[in-house]
Amino acid sequence: MVQSLPLLLSVATLLLSLELHRIDAFAPSSLNPSTRCVASTIISRHQNRDNFAILSSHHDSKSDDESPGSKSTTATRRSILQSTAISLITLSSNPQSTPASISLNPFKSSETPQSFTPSKRCTAYLIDSTIPPSLIPYRARREAAILKNLGMGKGTSKAPLLQDEINLNNFMNKAVFGVIDNTKLAVESVVGNSNKNDNSNEKAASSSFVFLGANFDGESPTAMGNVNADGELAVSLMKDICRPRERDGNTAIGLAFAPVTAQNALDAYIASSKDEAAALDNLKTALKEAGANESLIERHIPILQFAHDKHFPLLALSPDPIDLQTLQKGGLQSLDPAKRDYYVADTNGFISLTQDPKFKLYTEKSLLKDFVPSSTTLSEEQYKNEQANYFAERILVHEAGATGIARWASSRPDSLVITVASIPDVRFMGGMNGRVGRVYGKLLSEGGGNDSNVVEVDEDAVTTILLNPSAKETLSQSRFLRLEIGTAPTNWAYQTKIADYFWFSSMPKVNMLPRMMNEQ
Repeated sequence: MVQSLPLLLSVATLLLSLELHRIDAFAPSSLNPSTRCVASTIISRHQNRDNFAILSSHHDSKSDDESPGSKSTTATRRSILQSTAISLITLSSNPQSTPASISLNPFKSSETPQSFTPSKRCTAYLIDSTIPPSLIPYRARREAAILKNLGMGKGTSKAPLLQDEINLNNFMNKAVFGVIDNTKLAVESVVGNSNKNDNSNEKAASSSFVFLGANFDGESPTAMGNVNADGELAVSLMKDICRPRERDGNTAIGLAFAPVTAQNALDAYIASSKDEAAALDNLKTALKEAGANESLIERHIPILQFAHDKHFPLLALSPDPIDLQTLQKGGLQSLDPAKRDYYVADTNGFISLTQDPKFKLYTEKSLLKDFVPSSTTLSEEQYKNEQANYFAERILVHEAGATGIARWASSRPDSLVITVASIPDVRFMGGMNGRVGRVYGKLLSEGGGNDSNVVEVDEDAVTTILLNPSAKETLSQSRFLRLEIGTAPTNWAYQTKIADYFWFSSMPKVNMLPRMMNEQ
């Protein structure tokens, strides 16, 4: 295209010459003989570049002197066309001065292209309890405050987040009912409220529980292939959560992967004060001998070291692997009654929970989704038997974990237990995180608490945080993270959100975050 530029300029010059001839035809009286021959003059200038500047200045001076005031418009137009022709001749007659970088594409930007910079997104998201649930991003400066509140035992409210601000839709409602409420308060301040509890100023102590769901596999987009990302993120969260309670001595860390038979080894590791490396090696050996997964042992090392540095007790929450094998073959009825009583402190609650419609929804939509039959050629009866044994194994694992947590917390008022478990064991609030409140209350009623001011915990005292979850880990069939189960009209009453928070090691992609609200 650049090589054909002189030809294009010559064609443009010819067209300008024809335009000048047309001006001469309509205004002949205003032109002198040299101007009428402008076309030939331009061509001669093109042929003789040496005299170009002299002819140009001579012609411009004559045009200015001879243009009458009544015909200034015609002369001005002729001067503009002549100047344009001179410029085109200059370009066409000097091809060596034309830049090689000239682009004839009007849509091509002359600016240097810059690399794509993605927008900044939050790494902490509250899963609000609306129907359906929505995501509320929290800025970095709010993250520490949220974790500090968890450490202070304030838990997480399960009520929908409402921004009760005055707007055009509610200002009349607030004006009317605000006056009524203020009148009631004024009357109560005068006559007193006879129904007011005399002990309302006393703060009842209760325990709080935080569950961190992590798979330690590095498959999440926000983990970016780092298998240690979940462990590092868990430690960073625990540092902020435990800071308000470091001096109280009533904080423990639960390990869902550690068999109960390794509890003595965990206690010995926390009590060791010399040669931490040797103590850690001894603990790893004891966990392997107890049947713990070797890969999970390595992934939990940052958490173990954090607990050792803070002298926080470690709780082994998983049943003995031998007992789990027994369940896989024969179900709950095949388990030794003494061991079953140890794992299940609230027998009646454990049995009645399986009949709860909300738990049935959890079982269908989450628990049984991870069931994998031993063979693809099983008969229907064999398939059902294996599925039933798998169901018995998982509910015992969840109940045993909740019982271990509640046993430790029920004897310590205002305690805090942070439990690290796999995402399938805590998602949709149906695993050990959905059982701990019931078991805790059962133990308190049997005299497990040593303080008369201790009260049972409610669901707000239990907080669940999923670390670096992927769409697959939330049972989503798309790229978006799944936020709830129970979306059909028949089970809206039992709709359950997946967790209280999503927490990521790095900024998640936009196509992972559904129904996102404004930042807080």
